[in-house]
Amino acid sequence: MKEILGSHVSFSKDKQMLGSVLEALSYQSTTFMFYTGAPQNTTRIPIDLELTSLAHNLMKKENINIENVVVHAPYIVNLANPKNKNFNVQFLKEEISRVEQLGVSLLVLHPGSHVGLGLELGIQNIIDSLNEVIQKDQKVIICLETMAGKGSEVGSHLEELKAIIDGVFENDKVAVCIDTCHLHDAGYDMGDFDAFLQLFDEIIGLSKLKVVHVNDSKNVMGAQKDRHENIGYGMIGYEKLRNIVHHERLKDVPKILETPYVGKGEESYPPYRFEIEMLRNNTFNENLQEEIISYYTSHKNK
Repeated sequence: MKEILGSHVSFSKDKQMLGSVLEALSYQSTTFMFYTGAPQNTTRIPIDLELTSLAHNLMKKENINIENVVVHAPYIVNLANPKNKNFNVQFLKEEISRVEQLGVSLLVLHPGSHVGLGLELGIQNIIDSLNEVIQKDQKVIICLETMAGKGSEVGSHLEELKAIIDGVFENDKVAVCIDTCHLHDAGYDMGDFDAFLQLFDEIIGLSKLKVVHVNDSKNVMGAQKDRHENIGYGMIGYEKLRNIVHHERLKDVPKILETPYVGKGEESYPPYRFEIEMLRNNTFNENLQEEIISYYTSHKNK
């Protein structure tokens, strides 16, 4: 059985989720993640139910389980700061509705930044907003993402996510998405992943781990900077990330690549097809970036 492994893909106005599935299949993915609109803003288009139905049919045909598909909420939603709270709460409610229309059950959310209010108040603000957002009968699970600790980000320590989960009334609707780059940049050693999983289990509980973002990092461990790198080209390294992807305790958890495009400007290309192949083959490709550029430039006019 292939690992539940995929990447971030696009969600366009004309093809919506059908286009997302087609892109994921072009990368040989068994799952995928997308934003329902640009991650930098909250502009959203209505969900096309016909395109969604076609997407579901294609996923069934290609053995992609909808339960492993992930939607990511936009970065602009900040529940840790009460500024624009009503807008953020209402938008997140609407986003959950869109995700349910798409038939997806996993929604990744950055906890937010307290912007000088202090960690304790930031955590309480997130709890208060989630208690307004989450409905008892919703099917969507909000997966709080582990953060790198940049600026005043909340969620760079597992204890912070635990505090949020404990404070939410309907906390069966709240889980966690771990990001390898963020964890590394926050100071967690990805080279001793068994120890990390044990720590996660002790603090939060492994049943709450629903999504893994697999990214290398441009930074040294503990840098708190959050700059993703291609698999094997960063400070975490191929072997550690390969071990995480193939870890027995994560075999039922979707793993999503968010690594940067290779190249510059209009001559930059998605690495996912090649990185997925490399991780599945258990062999690091030292010429990965060159091969990506060569492949896409040679296929550009075909």
